[in-house]
Amino acid sequence: MRSALRPLRHRGPSHPWEDVRRAVGLLGSCVVYADVDDWLPKDLEEPRLLEDLGFDHRRLARMPASRNRDRFVASRLLLKSAAAAVLGTSARELELAYKPGGRPYLRGIDQLDVSLSHTDGLLVVGLTRFGRLGVDTEPADRRMLELGTELRVCTPHELEALRGVPEERRNRELVRLWTLKEAYSKAIGQGLRFRFTEFGFGPRDTRMRMLRPDGTPGTGQEWSFHSWLVEDAYTVSAAVYDAGFGDRDQAGGALPLLPPLPDPRSSTS
Repeated sequence: MRSALRPLRHRGPSHPWEDVRRAVGLLGSCVVYADVDDWLPKDLEEPRLLEDLGFDHRRLARMPASRNRDRFVASRLLLKSAAAAVLGTSARELELAYKPGGRPYLRGIDQLDVSLSHTDGLLVVGLTRFGRLGVDTEPADRRMLELGTELRVCTPHELEALRGVPEERRNRELVRLWTLKEAYSKAIGQGLRFRFTEFGFGPRDTRMRMLRPDGTPGTGQEWSFHSWLVEDAYTVSAAVYDAGFGDRDQAGGALPLLPPLPDPRSSTS
């Protein structure tokens, strides 16, 4: 199940969601990526954006015009649309909320865990129905090596392994480690509050596991970790927790995790 997880590209609001629904139905989890510009509305002042973003529209109203604001809007629209496709409802009926550490969740819905990340022109969204997950992305060639980053990020075991990586690949390897640690920290709801030197990961060409600072295993089979190079420009990583308590008998079938939510505007008090 876990080894088949791969990121799926989504090309905009009109692009069909069948592959995302199928992936969540078969694997329980899915990672979706998209270009910011494919999900950015032409007019951020249009009234219907208030309904599309919900409470996040208040945050948008306080943000100055910038590329970061563009990514904020586009990533929320992608996340809500992907979740709605899996849940069989409308994106406008879903309310995106945030825990104290900033971790997003769908208010009132515990059947689907979500995560998001964005950088430059890329958006990444993770969805799982069996546990928790975190996703992260960075430009694959973001300069990290020899800036002191490795000393703040890597365990002693990782530093030793990094020295054995060919010099031309070393910076990209450090970026991969960074995104894996970000993804794991997001999955457990800690973000940057969890010191990255307290846990590590093994080489790309082995089954990835979280390791203690001395290189011994730090997690069991319930965790799986993944990294990909997408568009030959971005490193995307995901950390997925599956304790094995979910219903696996639905694999491959339709996935109506929730009935369609009623339109609150049609209800009467």
